[in-house]
Amino acid sequence: MIHLRYRTVELKLNHTFRLSRGATDGRQNLIVEIEHEGIIGLGEAAPISHYDQDCASAADAVDAMVRRLDDPRCFDSAAQRVAVPGQPAAEAAVDMALRDLAGKRLGVPLYELMGLDPGVMPVTSFTIGLDRPEAVARKVREASAFPVLKVKMGSDDDRPILEAVRRATNRPIRVDANEGWSFDEALSRLEWLQEMGVELVEQPLPAGRLEESRELRHASPLPIIADESVHTAADIPRLAGAFDGINIKLMKCGGIGEALRMIAVARAHGMKVMLGCMIESSLAITAAAHLAPLCDYADLDGHLLIKEDPFVGATVDKGRLVLPKGPGLGVVSR
Repeated sequence: MIHLRYRTVELKLNHTFRLSRGATDGRQNLIVEIEHEGIIGLGEAAPISHYDQDCASAADAVDAMVRRLDDPRCFDSAAQRVAVPGQPAAEAAVDMALRDLAGKRLGVPLYELMGLDPGVMPVTSFTIGLDRPEAVARKVREASAFPVLKVKMGSDDDRPILEAVRRATNRPIRVDANEGWSFDEALSRLEWLQEMGVELVEQPLPAGRLEESRELRHASPLPIIADESVHTAADIPRLAGAFDGINIKLMKCGGIGEALRMIAVARAHGMKVMLGCMIESSLAITAAAHLAPLCDYADLDGHLLIKEDPFVGATVDKGRLVLPKGPGLGVVSR
């Protein structure tokens, strides 16, 4: 017998978070518990409103998925078989709950179940949202413990913002435009970004402009990473040649199983892999972090941007993710 419980949680941010298409002070996420034979697996959905999802639609999808589950021990095939189209955040929550359940049943951490080395972890970047240059500089100083910064861009203040960051620190910078530039704007910025010590640029152009992205990548002195252009493994072959790498987010792709397939397909096309996130608690961040040994870059800081994290999971030591040693995801409630 499978028992399902879920609830919404309000995650309030330390600062208003702005990017090129809007701003938010918090997020409502859905926490999922799947119980089988007395063991509880935990999952989290961070529905993406940009893709017409919310907690209500995620809850309906989770209900439908769990009703169709036969044997939760077959976690990989089960999660794929019962997936609800258009609800990848809900799929991710069910997928991670089933994998948490499996690890707890076997008494091993998820990384061990996947045969991965938790000691081989990339440094995670810390995200600085769009703001006034003086506010951005203050946030950079507050993030002094993090060796790599990710700066949101895509506004008329791009140059003064990055100049303010550079005056405040000499740390490596990654830039995320969130589809905020035209081709000409991107082309004019890339050389200057390289001179400012930027390592890479995420999604400079709108997702639909693939041929322009291909032309831009050919001219770019910096690696270009796809974010909004890539959701699942099926998207990756057409992106080869237009991007140097992909950003995988569990909430976009539908969970750890699909993320593993994306990593394999990206590697087959010679592309780099970044592991990203939405605004999430330590529950979903830790689930993603179990995949981090397979990736080149990590941007798993969603739990660091919120005021009160309802869970304890992966920690950060000198910018590097440290996985918990408990079974399954290793995440516990506060």
